[in-house]
Parts: sequence; structure tokens; C-alpha cells
Amino acid sequence: MIELQQQLSFIIEIDQLKHVLRKSILVNGERVENSAEHSWHLAMMAMILQEHANEPVDVNRVIKQVLVHDIVEIDAGDTYAYDEDGHNDKEEREQQAAERLFGLLPGPQRDELMALWHEFEARETPEAKFANAIDRVMPLIHNIESNGTQWKKYRITRPQVEKRMAPVKEGSIALAKYVDDLLDQAVADGLLEAGQIPPPVSGGG
Repeated sequence: MIELQQQLSFIIEIDQLKHVLRKSILVNGERVENSAEHSWHLAMMAMILQEHANEPVDVNRVIKQVLVHDIVEIDAGDTYAYDEDGHNDKEEREQQAAERLFGLLPGPQRDELMALWHEFEARETPEAKFANAIDRVMPLIHNIESNGTQWKKYRITRPQVEKRMAPVKEGSIALAKYVDDLLDQAVADGLLEAGQIPPPVSGGG
């Protein structure tokens, strides 16, 4: 009975993920999505797109990872992909959140979810590489479908997006090619600034 109470406490607690708002605009342009919606969409992507992973993957493990990966945002908040300052303490904030939130569960389930979260973050296994690939592609699709609304609002440039999308090829060459084609079209259509990669800062002086 104690285990059941712990499990239900966790299930009730993660309802808060529905209130964590992201920067991505829904395809219909009406509002931003929340992190729970994002996680559900990634789970569907994993199931539908698994054949495009670079290596055979255990799709059930991929689905578990994408369902778990953003739970930490209940405490840590969503850090915008292009917010460099916000990423300075992101790892620390999210580790503390993981310990509290997964710690609500009975020991074996706590350890399983913590391991899945760490695996996703490390991006070393075929499953984690593919999970990260779809996690990065989905916001790109949202930006395209919403007429580049957030890219324009935050003056995001193609080099910034390319840097963000670089890990996609680790999980799926096919999706990486899709991303390149989308970026070409987005710049041509005026949805995304072409931008320039800033020159390196020289030392001295």
C-alpha cells in the first residue's frame, strides 16, 4: 500500500508538467505548447519514425526516455534552446529537480526513471541519440508551421538553429537531411534570418 501511495503521489505531481509553457507555438498558431504536450508528441514521433534511426533502437526505451526527459521542468522550468545564460546552471537545476521528483517513487522505479533521464542527457546510446534527434526536430517543425513566429520574435538566425540541430545527425541522418532542406526553405521564405557566424574573438588588448 505504501508503494501505491508513492506511485500515485508521483502521478499527481507530474500533472504540473501540463502547466510548464514552452516557446514553441502550436501548428495552428493559437498558443504555445506545454511540456506535457511536447513529450506526448515525441512519443508518437518515436513510434512512427523509428525506421529512420541510424541504428536499430528499442522503441519502447525511446518512448520512455522522451516521456521522462522533461519531467524535471516542473521544478527547473523550461530553458529556451537559444537562451545561453539560462543554460549556465541548467544542469544543476535539473539534477536537483530529478532527485526530488523521481524520489517520490518507490526505490526501483526511482532508479529506473533516473537512469532513463541520465541516458537521454548523455546522448551515448542509439536510443538516446534518436530521442534527442526527434526532441530537436519537433520545435523546428513548430517554427516552420507557425510561420517562423518565435524565430522572428527572438531574432534567431540560421547558424544558431544549425548549432542546435547538429546532434540530429547522430540519431538520424535522414532527419538531419530533412532539417537542412527545411532551413533552406525557411530562409528562402523569410521565416528565418540567414545570419552570419560571428568571427572568433582574438586575444590580447
